[in-house]
Amino acid sequence: MKKLIAPSILSADFTRLGEEVRAIKEAGADWIHVDVMDGHFVPNISIGLPIVEALRKADTLPMDIHLQIENPDEFAERFIDAGGDAVHGITVQYETCGLLYSTISRIKSRGVSAGIAISPTTPLYVLEEVLEYADMILIMTVEPGFPGQKFIQSMVPKVMRLRELIDRSEHKPLIEVDGGIKLDNIRVIAEAGADVIVSGSGIFQSSGYSETIELMRKEIKGL
Repeated sequence: MKKLIAPSILSADFTRLGEEVRAIKEAGADWIHVDVMDGHFVPNISIGLPIVEALRKADTLPMDIHLQIENPDEFAERFIDAGGDAVHGITVQYETCGLLYSTISRIKSRGVSAGIAISPTTPLYVLEEVLEYADMILIMTVEPGFPGQKFIQSMVPKVMRLRELIDRSEHKPLIEVDGGIKLDNIRVIAEAGADVIVSGSGIFQSSGYSETIELMRKEIKGL
């Protein structure tokens, strides 16, 4: 399977977001990663429903929406409505879902992919009972909430363990990795078993989006 690259718009220039999204599409990105933060689960507040509605109207890539919020049950379907056909999937944080099976089921019932994200200190074993219901597992390699953080190197073995767990399982959710990923460490993440690689500042703060994404693809080619 081709490994996917999903630039995180949290690092984009929001004064010209439409241009930024079109630029990464032209540069060859696969998805756009949309981080929604509420100021409660994480300290920052990022984007909300109006931005997702605006992205829907733009010539956008499939949206990979990550809800870093306290009450995903209340908002997941509202973000699906806001993004419409442009929404590829909704990912919720394991730590915020009291009724995770119900949340995942409601997302999937809307015809979009359902993902589960875990923070760096959350152990993998919490996923054992829900792995078969998820379409994607997101391993955070920085603490949720802030763009531009340094990659936590100790998360690489965690990605490897998840790859082994999924390879032994009948169900095969994608592995997504997000946090501090740049050109100099993308290969390590790909080798560990990531299927989808999120990069924010690694792309949006580079000198050229097309060149950076092309170099990233060369780094992960054949893995």
